[in-house]
Amino acid sequence: MSPLSGSAFRVGAWSVDPRSGRITRDSESLRVDDRSMRLLVCLAEHAGRTVTIDQLLDEVWAGAVVSQDSVYQAITSLRRLLGDDRKAPAYIATVPRQGYRLVASVAPDVDPATTTPSPPSRRRLGLVAGCAAVVAVAVGLVVLGRGNTAGALRSPSPAVSRQQPRQALAVLPFLDLTSQAMNEEYVADGVTEELVTRLSGMDGWRVSAPTDSFALKGKTMTVAQTATALDVDYLVDGSLRRSGDTLRISARVVRATDGSVVWSQSYDRSSRDLLQVQDEIAGQVAEALGRCCRGQPQPSRGGAARAAVP
Repeated sequence: MSPLSGSAFRVGAWSVDPRSGRITRDSESLRVDDRSMRLLVCLAEHAGRTVTIDQLLDEVWAGAVVSQDSVYQAITSLRRLLGDDRKAPAYIATVPRQGYRLVASVAPDVDPATTTPSPPSRRRLGLVAGCAAVVAVAVGLVVLGRGNTAGALRSPSPAVSRQQPRQALAVLPFLDLTSQAMNEEYVADGVTEELVTRLSGMDGWRVSAPTDSFALKGKTMTVAQTATALDVDYLVDGSLRRSGDTLRISARVVRATDGSVVWSQSYDRSSRDLLQVQDEIAGQVAEALGRCCRGQPQPSRGGAARAAVP
């Protein structure tokens, strides 16, 4: 198959546009970060065939020094975007001890604007005209009924209540500060995605999609510019450092209106079970965010905690 990086194509039910960095399905449109898009294009170019880990590292991470864990993390993120199930894959299947294979169908994406619709039949035109007449009569009756009952409709029903507006937040990609090679970026990305998943379950909050946050990765922007781009009220960011077997993960919550830090905390944990560490930190940040952004007092957890209730 010819390279797909410059042209739109379809993968299963998704329409993929590498140039805009978006995938679309029905009315759903998602932004995809550069790494995930390169991975999807690479798998699509070899659709139906097994792509080895080494081949993915050469084609997707060309020139970067990363470990195989980066591939595992990227595949997990891409599956989440596509709505795929690792145990019953409709898009990406794992080939044990070899690599991955794209099992969904791949085809060029046809622009609907270039297709010429067939002219409607006379019978169809008659049905449309008949339906339009019925709708016009119904609208007239409704307007007349409203005119006769205007006095009864002046007061809204007490049973109708307005939905309270939700606060919005975005989790920015955590920074890998372990080394210049950034060979543990997959850990930082995992913490970011776990936080998005956990915070998305909080009542009263709208959480920006991780693809939108990852699209800003590497860009230099102020807090106000980032919040405006993501249309959120709060930003969650942080960093990852390592000392031997110990990981120090720092997280903070920043208020978009004035750029002030309303909560921050550093966690020192063993790196032997990264998934447990990610889940633990995500839970504590979600709990702290719920308190500090609702004006509740912050209990001291020790470490490098700083809190300023908004």
